[in-house]
Amino acid sequence: MNAEMPPDALMEKAGHLVADLKRGSLMLATAESCTGGLIAACMTEIAGASEVLERGFVTYSNAAKVEQLGVPAAIIAEQGAVSAEVAEAMAAGALAHSGADLAVAVTGIAGPGGGSAAKPVGLVYLGGARRGAAPVSERHVFVGDRHSIRLAAVAAAFDLIARLARE
Repeated sequence: MNAEMPPDALMEKAGHLVADLKRGSLMLATAESCTGGLIAACMTEIAGASEVLERGFVTYSNAAKVEQLGVPAAIIAEQGAVSAEVAEAMAAGALAHSGADLAVAVTGIAGPGGGSAAKPVGLVYLGGARRGAAPVSERHVFVGDRHSIRLAAVAAAFDLIARLARE
């Protein structure tokens, strides 16, 4: 992340999300790879976030995904770390290893390198889970530099969390 703060629109979105989670008496856990804790960091910029953010996992390496979240190593080997299956497993693992009601996970390729024809720079998978329901995933391809891709992933994660909170 640059030394600058995320854009005002992103912080406004975080504020709305914290308020929505408070109204629903819902606690959130995050499991972040390419965003490196940025989802949790944006939320904690909002006063009162401690009432809704239960914990955050930064699982940048594959080993961390396996050890901290219980993502099966076989899924990573078969599908790759940047996949819908891993995003869903990360979200489910965040719920299993926390007391939260909801979880969001992000895994992707923020660049500038590391992409391929099948998995280009900007490819991000979000996973979401709500206790008692099957995990879901979303595929996004964001354009821009590393910073822009990461911020776009955070904004999309906030949207996913908001949808899960309404279910």
